[in-house]
Amino acid sequence: MKAIKIFLGILILLLSVPSAGQSGNISVHDPVMIKEGGTFYLFCTGMGITVFSSTDMKNWKPEKPVFDKAPEWAVKAVPGYRGHTWAPDISFHGGTYYLYYSVSAFGKNTSCIGVATNTTLNLADPAFMWVDHGMVVQSVPGRDMWNAIDPNVIQDDEGTPWLVFGSFWDGMKLTRLDKSLTKLSDPQEWHTVAARPRDYYTEETSAGEGAIEAPFIFRKGGFYWLFVSFDFCCRGLESNYKIMVGRSENITGPYLDRNGHPMKHGGGTPLLTGNKAWPGVGHNSVYTFDDQDYIIYHGYDASDHGRPKLLIDRLSWDDEGWPVVINSVIEEN
Repeated sequence: MKAIKIFLGILILLLSVPSAGQSGNISVHDPVMIKEGGTFYLFCTGMGITVFSSTDMKNWKPEKPVFDKAPEWAVKAVPGYRGHTWAPDISFHGGTYYLYYSVSAFGKNTSCIGVATNTTLNLADPAFMWVDHGMVVQSVPGRDMWNAIDPNVIQDDEGTPWLVFGSFWDGMKLTRLDKSLTKLSDPQEWHTVAARPRDYYTEETSAGEGAIEAPFIFRKGGFYWLFVSFDFCCRGLESNYKIMVGRSENITGPYLDRNGHPMKHGGGTPLLTGNKAWPGVGHNSVYTFDDQDYIIYHGYDASDHGRPKLLIDRLSWDDEGWPVVINSVIEEN
Protein backbone atom coordinates (compact mmCIF):
# COMPACT_ATOMS: atom_id res chain seq x y z
CA MET A 1 0.00 0.00 0.00
CA LYS A 2 2.85 2.37 0.90
CA ALA A 3 4.54 1.67 -2.46
CA ILE A 4 1.29 2.44 -4.26
CA LYS A 5 0.96 5.77 -2.41
CA ILE A 6 4.55 6.70 -3.30
CA PHE A 7 3.94 5.82 -6.96
CA LEU A 8 0.74 7.89 -7.03
CA GLY A 9 2.54 10.79 -5.41
CA ILE A 10 5.29 10.74 -8.04
CA LEU A 11 2.71 10.44 -10.82
CA ILE A 12 0.77 13.47 -9.53
CA LEU A 13 4.01 15.45 -9.29
CA LEU A 14 4.96 14.60 -12.86
CA LEU A 15 1.52 15.51 -14.15
CA SER A 16 1.66 18.85 -12.34
CA VAL A 17 4.87 19.96 -14.09
CA PRO A 18 4.06 21.60 -17.45
CA SER A 19 6.05 20.38 -20.45
CA ALA A 20 7.88 22.91 -22.61
CA GLY A 21 5.34 24.92 -24.51
CA GLN A 22 2.32 23.22 -22.93
CA SER A 23 1.71 25.94 -20.37
CA GLY A 24 -0.17 23.99 -17.73
CA ASN A 25 -1.61 21.42 -20.13
CA ILE A 26 -5.10 22.99 -20.13
CA SER A 27 -7.53 21.99 -22.85
CA VAL A 28 -8.46 24.90 -25.13
CA HIS A 29 -9.45 25.74 -28.69
CA ASP A 30 -8.56 28.98 -30.49
CA PRO A 31 -6.70 30.79 -27.66
CA VAL A 32 -6.02 34.54 -27.54
CA MET A 33 -4.31 36.43 -24.74
CA ILE A 34 -3.87 39.86 -23.21
CA LYS A 35 -2.13 41.23 -20.12
CA GLU A 36 -3.66 43.63 -17.59
CA GLY A 37 -1.32 44.65 -14.80
CA GLY A 38 0.51 41.50 -13.71
CA THR A 39 -2.17 39.10 -14.91
CA PHE A 40 -2.52 37.33 -18.24
CA TYR A 41 -6.04 36.60 -19.46
CA LEU A 42 -6.75 33.81 -21.93
CA PHE A 43 -9.97 33.73 -23.97
CA CYS A 44 -10.97 30.73 -26.05
CA THR A 45 -13.83 28.81 -27.64
CA GLY A 46 -16.43 27.56 -25.18
CA MET A 47 -19.85 28.10 -23.62
CA GLY A 48 -20.21 31.84 -23.14
CA ILE A 49 -16.52 32.21 -24.15
CA THR A 50 -14.09 30.38 -21.86
CA VAL A 51 -11.70 32.50 -19.76
CA PHE A 52 -8.54 31.64 -17.79
CA SER A 53 -6.11 33.84 -15.84
CA SER A 54 -2.46 33.41 -14.93
CA THR A 55 0.44 35.37 -13.49
CA ASP A 56 3.14 33.30 -15.23
CA MET A 57 1.56 31.91 -18.46
CA LYS A 58 2.03 28.40 -17.01
CA ASN A 59 -0.48 27.93 -14.22
CA TRP A 60 -4.01 28.84 -15.32
CA LYS A 61 -7.10 29.45 -13.21
CA PRO A 62 -10.59 29.14 -14.71
CA GLU A 63 -12.58 32.39 -14.60
CA LYS A 64 -16.25 33.17 -15.12
CA PRO A 65 -17.31 32.94 -18.80
CA VAL A 66 -17.96 36.22 -20.59
CA PHE A 67 -21.67 35.49 -21.15
CA ASP A 68 -24.00 33.92 -18.58
CA LYS A 69 -26.46 33.19 -21.37
CA ALA A 70 -26.36 33.25 -25.14
CA PRO A 71 -26.80 36.75 -26.63
CA GLU A 72 -30.38 37.01 -27.91
CA TRP A 73 -29.38 38.61 -31.20
CA ALA A 74 -27.07 35.64 -31.94
CA VAL A 75 -29.71 33.03 -31.09
CA LYS A 76 -32.04 34.68 -33.60
CA ALA A 77 -29.35 35.08 -36.27
CA VAL A 78 -27.89 31.55 -36.18
CA PRO A 79 -30.35 28.64 -35.91
CA GLY A 80 -29.14 26.10 -33.37
CA TYR A 81 -26.78 28.47 -31.57
CA ARG A 82 -27.22 28.13 -27.80
CA GLY A 83 -24.14 29.78 -26.39
CA HIS A 84 -21.14 27.71 -27.52
CA THR A 85 -19.10 30.61 -28.85
CA TRP A 86 -16.08 30.28 -31.12
CA ALA A 87 -12.71 31.88 -31.71
CA PRO A 88 -12.64 35.15 -29.73
CA ASP A 89 -10.19 38.01 -30.22
CA ILE A 90 -9.17 40.40 -27.42
CA SER A 91 -7.56 43.83 -27.81
CA PHE A 92 -7.24 47.11 -25.89
CA HIS A 93 -7.92 50.52 -27.43
CA GLY A 94 -8.50 53.89 -25.81
CA GLY A 95 -9.04 52.55 -22.30
CA THR A 96 -11.46 49.81 -23.38
CA TYR A 97 -11.09 46.08 -23.98
CA TYR A 98 -12.78 44.85 -27.17
CA LEU A 99 -13.71 41.18 -27.34
CA TYR A 100 -14.81 39.98 -30.78
CA TYR A 101 -16.39 36.53 -31.03
CA SER A 102 -17.90 34.09 -33.53
CA VAL A 103 -21.31 32.43 -33.62
CA SER A 104 -21.85 29.85 -36.33
CA ALA A 105 -23.38 26.61 -37.50
CA PHE A 106 -20.60 24.01 -37.92
CA GLY A 107 -19.45 23.56 -41.52
CA LYS A 108 -21.74 26.30 -42.84
CA ASN A 109 -21.30 30.02 -43.39
CA THR A 110 -24.41 30.77 -41.39
CA SER A 111 -22.19 32.91 -39.21
CA CYS A 112 -21.80 36.21 -37.40
CA ILE A 113 -19.09 38.14 -35.61
CA GLY A 114 -20.12 40.12 -32.54
CA VAL A 115 -18.27 42.38 -30.11
CA ALA A 116 -18.44 43.07 -26.38
CA THR A 117 -16.51 45.65 -24.36
CA ASN A 118 -15.23 46.07 -20.81
CA THR A 119 -13.07 48.65 -19.03
CA THR A 120 -11.29 45.99 -16.96
CA LEU A 121 -10.68 42.24 -17.01
CA ASN A 122 -10.36 41.98 -13.24
CA LEU A 123 -13.50 40.39 -11.78
CA ALA A 124 -12.76 42.01 -8.41
CA ASP A 125 -12.90 45.50 -9.90
CA PRO A 126 -16.32 47.16 -9.29
CA ALA A 127 -16.18 48.49 -12.87
CA PHE A 128 -16.05 44.96 -14.34
CA MET A 129 -18.97 44.42 -16.72
CA TRP A 130 -19.15 43.04 -20.24
CA VAL A 131 -21.34 45.14 -22.52
CA ASP A 132 -22.44 43.38 -25.69
CA HIS A 133 -22.74 45.57 -28.80
CA GLY A 134 -24.20 42.84 -30.98
CA MET A 135 -23.42 41.97 -34.58
CA VAL A 136 -20.51 43.48 -36.50
CA VAL A 137 -20.74 41.40 -39.68
CA GLN A 138 -22.78 38.44 -40.93
CA SER A 139 -22.33 35.84 -43.67
CA VAL A 140 -25.31 34.21 -45.37
CA PRO A 141 -25.24 30.92 -47.36
CA GLY A 142 -25.87 31.47 -51.04
CA ARG A 143 -25.22 35.19 -50.73
CA ASP A 144 -21.65 35.36 -49.43
CA MET A 145 -18.59 33.42 -50.54
CA TRP A 146 -16.90 33.99 -47.19
CA ASN A 147 -17.47 32.92 -43.60
CA ALA A 148 -17.85 35.42 -40.74
CA ILE A 149 -15.82 33.63 -38.06
CA ASP A 150 -12.28 33.77 -36.60
CA PRO A 151 -12.03 37.57 -36.11
CA ASN A 152 -8.88 39.54 -35.38
CA VAL A 153 -8.65 43.34 -35.07
CA ILE A 154 -5.57 45.45 -35.74
CA GLN A 155 -4.93 49.16 -36.20
CA ASP A 156 -2.67 50.27 -39.04
CA ASP A 157 0.09 52.88 -38.81
CA GLU A 158 -2.45 55.66 -39.29
CA GLY A 159 -4.62 54.37 -36.45
CA THR A 160 -7.34 52.99 -38.74
CA PRO A 161 -8.95 49.84 -37.29
CA TRP A 162 -9.33 46.75 -39.49
CA LEU A 163 -11.07 43.42 -39.00
CA VAL A 164 -9.58 40.32 -40.61
CA PHE A 165 -11.54 37.07 -40.49
CA GLY A 166 -12.59 34.01 -42.45
CA SER A 167 -12.71 30.25 -42.86
CA PHE A 168 -12.67 28.23 -46.12
CA TRP A 169 -14.88 29.48 -49.02
CA ASP A 170 -13.06 32.29 -50.89
CA GLY A 171 -10.60 32.93 -48.11
CA MET A 172 -9.59 35.54 -45.55
CA LYS A 173 -11.28 38.93 -45.73
CA LEU A 174 -10.02 42.25 -44.41
CA THR A 175 -12.55 45.02 -43.87
CA ARG A 176 -12.25 48.50 -42.40
CA LEU A 177 -13.99 49.24 -39.12
CA ASP A 178 -15.72 52.40 -37.95
CA LYS A 179 -13.81 54.43 -35.34
CA SER A 180 -16.19 53.07 -32.71
CA LEU A 181 -14.74 49.58 -33.41
CA THR A 182 -18.27 48.15 -33.07
CA LYS A 183 -19.40 48.31 -36.72
CA LEU A 184 -18.06 48.38 -40.27
CA SER A 185 -16.93 51.62 -41.88
CA ASP A 186 -19.22 53.64 -44.11
CA PRO A 187 -18.55 53.29 -46.98
CA GLN A 188 -17.31 49.75 -46.54
CA GLU A 189 -13.87 48.67 -47.76
CA TRP A 190 -13.05 45.01 -48.38
CA HIS A 191 -9.91 43.07 -49.39
CA THR A 192 -9.05 39.39 -49.84
CA VAL A 193 -5.70 38.80 -48.13
CA ALA A 194 -5.34 35.00 -48.27
CA ALA A 195 -7.10 32.08 -49.94
CA ARG A 196 -6.54 28.54 -51.22
CA PRO A 197 -7.69 27.02 -54.52
CA ARG A 198 -11.36 26.09 -54.72
CA ASP A 199 -12.93 23.88 -57.35
CA TYR A 200 -15.06 25.91 -59.75
CA TYR A 201 -17.86 23.36 -59.57
CA THR A 202 -18.13 23.31 -55.77
CA GLU A 203 -21.53 24.52 -54.58
CA GLU A 204 -21.45 28.02 -53.12
CA THR A 205 -23.07 26.80 -49.91
CA SER A 206 -20.23 24.29 -49.37
CA ALA A 207 -17.05 25.18 -47.48
CA GLY A 208 -15.09 23.66 -50.34
CA GLU A 209 -11.54 22.39 -50.64
CA GLY A 210 -9.68 25.57 -49.70
CA ALA A 211 -8.85 24.64 -46.10
CA ILE A 212 -7.67 27.94 -44.64
CA GLU A 213 -8.84 29.92 -41.60
CA ALA A 214 -7.87 31.71 -38.35
CA PRO A 215 -6.12 34.83 -39.71
CA PHE A 216 -4.07 36.96 -37.32
CA ILE A 217 -2.08 40.09 -38.25
CA PHE A 218 0.97 41.21 -36.25
CA ARG A 219 3.09 44.33 -36.86
CA LYS A 220 6.87 43.78 -36.75
CA GLY A 221 10.00 45.16 -38.43
CA GLY A 222 8.24 47.36 -40.97
CA PHE A 223 5.86 44.60 -42.09
CA TYR A 224 2.37 43.38 -41.36
CA TRP A 225 2.63 39.62 -40.77
CA LEU A 226 -0.38 37.51 -41.65
CA PHE A 227 -0.61 34.16 -39.87
CA VAL A 228 -3.21 31.62 -41.01
CA SER A 229 -3.98 27.96 -40.43
CA PHE A 230 -4.05 25.48 -43.31
CA ASP A 231 -5.88 22.14 -43.42
CA PHE A 232 -8.14 20.65 -40.74
CA CYS A 233 -8.74 21.20 -37.05
CA CYS A 234 -11.23 19.52 -34.74
CA ARG A 235 -10.53 15.90 -35.75
CA GLY A 236 -8.48 14.83 -32.75
CA LEU A 237 -5.70 12.47 -33.81
CA GLU A 238 -6.75 12.91 -37.45
CA SER A 239 -6.22 16.70 -37.34
CA ASN A 240 -3.54 18.05 -39.69
CA TYR A 241 -3.73 21.75 -38.86
CA LYS A 242 -0.58 23.78 -39.58
CA ILE A 243 0.46 27.42 -39.18
CA MET A 244 1.53 29.43 -42.25
CA VAL A 245 2.75 33.01 -42.57
CA GLY A 246 3.35 35.79 -45.09
CA ARG A 247 4.06 39.51 -44.94
CA SER A 248 3.17 42.82 -46.55
CA GLU A 249 4.34 46.43 -46.28
CA ASN A 250 0.67 47.47 -46.45
CA ILE A 251 -2.08 46.18 -44.22
CA THR A 252 -4.33 45.58 -47.24
CA GLY A 253 -1.66 43.45 -48.93
CA PRO A 254 -0.50 41.84 -51.05
CA TYR A 255 0.82 39.36 -48.47
CA LEU A 256 3.68 37.29 -49.90
CA ASP A 257 5.36 34.17 -48.59
CA ARG A 258 9.12 33.69 -48.40
CA ASN A 259 9.21 32.72 -52.09
CA GLY A 260 7.24 35.79 -53.15
CA HIS A 261 4.02 33.86 -53.79
CA PRO A 262 0.83 35.77 -52.92
CA MET A 263 -1.15 34.31 -50.03
CA LYS A 264 -4.40 35.19 -51.77
CA HIS A 265 -3.37 32.69 -54.47
CA GLY A 266 -2.51 29.86 -52.07
CA GLY A 267 0.90 31.03 -50.86
CA GLY A 268 2.21 30.72 -47.32
CA THR A 269 5.48 29.87 -45.56
CA PRO A 270 5.21 27.01 -43.02
CA LEU A 271 5.92 28.02 -39.42
CA LEU A 272 4.64 25.03 -37.41
CA THR A 273 3.39 21.82 -39.04
CA GLY A 274 2.95 19.32 -36.22
CA ASN A 275 4.31 15.78 -35.79
CA LYS A 276 3.36 12.38 -34.34
CA ALA A 277 3.09 13.78 -30.81
CA TRP A 278 1.06 16.79 -31.94
CA PRO A 279 -0.60 15.81 -35.25
CA GLY A 280 -2.26 19.18 -35.77
CA VAL A 281 -1.31 22.65 -34.50
CA GLY A 282 -2.96 25.95 -35.35
CA HIS A 283 -5.34 28.83 -34.77
CA ASN A 284 -2.60 31.05 -33.41
CA SER A 285 -2.26 34.55 -32.05
CA VAL A 286 0.96 36.57 -31.58
CA TYR A 287 1.87 39.13 -28.89
CA THR A 288 4.73 41.05 -27.32
CA PHE A 289 4.94 40.82 -23.54
CA ASP A 290 7.86 42.48 -21.70
CA ASP A 291 9.87 42.87 -24.93
CA GLN A 292 9.50 39.19 -25.85
CA ASP A 293 7.33 37.96 -28.73
CA TYR A 294 5.13 34.91 -28.18
CA ILE A 295 2.98 32.68 -30.34
CA ILE A 296 -0.14 31.26 -28.67
CA TYR A 297 -1.98 28.33 -30.30
CA HIS A 298 -3.59 24.95 -29.69
CA GLY A 299 -2.41 21.49 -30.64
CA TYR A 300 -3.96 18.03 -30.57
CA ASP A 301 -2.17 15.91 -27.97
CA ALA A 302 -1.55 12.37 -29.22
CA SER A 303 -0.69 11.26 -25.67
CA ASP A 304 -4.16 12.32 -24.50
CA HIS A 305 -6.44 10.88 -27.20
CA GLY A 306 -6.09 13.95 -29.41
CA ARG A 307 -7.47 16.48 -26.93
CA PRO A 308 -6.73 20.14 -27.84
CA LYS A 309 -4.14 21.71 -25.52
CA LEU A 310 -2.78 25.21 -24.99
CA LEU A 311 0.68 25.76 -26.46
CA ILE A 312 2.84 28.85 -25.91
CA ASP A 313 6.23 29.41 -27.53
CA ARG A 314 8.66 32.27 -27.83
CA LEU A 315 9.14 33.84 -31.26
CA SER A 316 12.40 35.13 -32.66
CA TRP A 317 13.16 36.60 -36.09
CA ASP A 318 15.89 35.45 -38.47
CA ASP A 319 18.38 37.53 -40.47
CA GLU A 320 15.81 38.09 -43.21
CA GLY A 321 13.18 39.18 -40.69
CA TRP A 322 11.04 36.02 -40.78
CA PRO A 323 9.57 34.49 -37.60
CA VAL A 324 11.24 31.50 -35.97
CA VAL A 325 9.73 29.51 -33.10
CA ILE A 326 12.20 28.94 -30.23
CA ASN A 327 12.41 25.58 -28.42
CA SER A 328 8.91 24.56 -29.39
CA VAL A 329 7.41 21.38 -28.00
CA ILE A 330 6.45 20.72 -31.62
CA GLU A 331 10.07 20.81 -32.75
CA GLU A 332 11.27 18.73 -29.79
CA ASN A 333 9.12 15.71 -30.68
